[in-house]
Amino acid sequence: TAQWTDALRGTGAKVRDTRKTTPGLRVLEKYAVRCGGGVNHRMSLSDAALVKDNHVMAAGGVAPAFEAVRAMFPGLAVEVEVDSLGQLTDVLDAGADLVLLDNFKPSQMRLAVGIAREHALAHGQGRALLEASGGLTLPDAAEVGATGVDYIAVGALTHSAPVLDVGADLRPL
Repeated sequence: TAQWTDALRGTGAKVRDTRKTTPGLRVLEKYAVRCGGGVNHRMSLSDAALVKDNHVMAAGGVAPAFEAVRAMFPGLAVEVEVDSLGQLTDVLDAGADLVLLDNFKPSQMRLAVGIAREHALAHGQGRALLEASGGLTLPDAAEVGATGVDYIAVGALTHSAPVLDVGADLRPL
């Protein structure tokens, strides 16, 4: 996490873990991310809803999927995954304030940030927060952060973190 935080320094973007954690170690893994300068996605499924591609397919579109969750749980934070700029516009029009840009290239991320800014100005509201996710690597972190996204989601911070090999070997006195 500290390496990602260093790579993003000066961009305004923050590295963020995902919902993927090791069973029984979630609290420790999330704490380790914070210690490294990152921020947590959510601690449990009850903290926020994440509308993903299967939900979008089942609801008949990204806006109906978002609206269904918002109607059922009005006080719950809702993040919506999009895989195109068209979906981004649809979900911004529906009122989303946190959008996950799935597998966008940096050039698409810059366009998405511009679309979100224009939408906020046109509607007299704050800009929706944008999170880049999918296939991101540490060497690309600064470029992705410079696009103007707010968060960079990195599942490897928790699900692929190396473990510390600690042993307690007994020795004769």
